[in-house]
Amino acid sequence: METVSKAFELTKKGEETSQSVSSVFPSISSSSCSEAVLQLLRSDWGRQPRGLTELGAALKANAVYYPSTTVSGVLAWLVRKNKIKRWKTDKGYVYVLAGGKRENG
Repeated sequence: METVSKAFELTKKGEETSQSVSSVFPSISSSSCSEAVLQLLRSDWGRQPRGLTELGAALKANAVYYPSTTVSGVLAWLVRKNKIKRWKTDKGYVYVLAGGKRENG
């Protein structure tokens, strides 16, 4: 019996951990990949420069599923359209909204 209760406690802790991880990302709803990325970068979470991996994780946390190749293409397109800015760091490219919070899409 004691083994079962320990397993239950571990499962309970795991649920709390997964809930706190998903609450780290902003809540979005979008019909397109580019709009979803812009919504993420417009949020308070998006004020910090974010990489492709972080953006992909935030999309997945919101049940918005796009392959990383699609997201990277959308990011490149948004950079060309001057909607977001990109620069290279030690960990790779990072992205922020061009013009801060004033961007209207």
